[in-house]
Amino acid sequence: MSHVSTPQRRSTGETPRGRGGRGRKRPGGRRTGRKILLALLILVLAAAGTGYWLYSDLNNNIEGVDIDKALGDDRPEKLATSGQNILVLGSDSRAGKNASLNTGKVSGARSDTALVMHIPEGRKKAVAVSIPRDTLVTRPECAKSDGSTLASAKRVMFNSVYSQAGPACVVKTVEQMSGVRMDHFVEIDFAGFKGLVDAIGGVTVTVDQDIHDTSSGLDLTAGTHKLNGTQSLQFVRTRHGIGDGSDLGRIGLQQEFMLALLSEIKQQDLLGSPTKAYKIANNLTESLTTDSGLASLTKLAEFGRSMNGVDPSTMETIMLPVAYDKADPNRVVAAEPQATTLWKALRTDATIPESAKKSPATGGTSSAS
Repeated sequence: MSHVSTPQRRSTGETPRGRGGRGRKRPGGRRTGRKILLALLILVLAAAGTGYWLYSDLNNNIEGVDIDKALGDDRPEKLATSGQNILVLGSDSRAGKNASLNTGKVSGARSDTALVMHIPEGRKKAVAVSIPRDTLVTRPECAKSDGSTLASAKRVMFNSVYSQAGPACVVKTVEQMSGVRMDHFVEIDFAGFKGLVDAIGGVTVTVDQDIHDTSSGLDLTAGTHKLNGTQSLQFVRTRHGIGDGSDLGRIGLQQEFMLALLSEIKQQDLLGSPTKAYKIANNLTESLTTDSGLASLTKLAEFGRSMNGVDPSTMETIMLPVAYDKADPNRVVAAEPQATTLWKALRTDATIPESAKKSPATGGTSSAS
């Protein structure tokens, strides 16, 4: 069970929509973080046992993206150690099964959730670095799916990169802003997140005060609750019902929910329930897109087994240190020198200094919670 502390914010004298994406009402305001923050989602496959690849029909569910071909050779160096960096995205395509989950008026596909999973050498622990969707970044020149080229641009919202040029451009943007090579890329969408939670029988969370958010639909009293798939989507997309209503506060809930979800998966005896194991695998693979290096059940299972020593209860979740943009208080920018120090630690497979986790936009805390 995960205890979720409701984010507290400094009083700024502003209205609840004042900062960090809370200004004008934008179409994306109701989109979820899915959250997936399913950062170690391959643990699901690993936990289910080595027999998964016998279900060869599930392989056809997985979509693969050849990141190496799309990005070429102009990329950061790979880690000199056995450590790994994985970019995990949560997308909200409004097509197919996702259409019924859309309570807003947004069309197309976007990625509101992005985190860099760093697994140091030895693969016994992990750290998840969330990148706020409202972060202003320099988008590199990228190739679009139709073959055209999207020119480089400064001060674009990080969340816009996915919808403008797809996942390969998101990888390229993250690599450019961090100098960290992404070894793998994993994306899971709206429907897959809901189906996964329902397949494992729900996820238990504890909140320390009532949450009533008319935007997400979440209505919880203070205490412990077991959330189903629909409620979980509401929980990770909630921001107006907690703290000061910022997207930074929502990241805190998403991080806490991720740990609860991974712990629930780890505790379940999937080997003793082939039916449940298959159901979970089917939900995941139907909504899964990966780089070509992971685009099969065999590859996913092999990679998952290599990370089986990672205990979700010891996984550290932090947020990229950000500060409110001076020109636009509805946006944030990477805070320096904290961000540079953080990325250097990941780039060299070193311990992240405490000083690199302090975010001015959240009062100096290491996460949004």
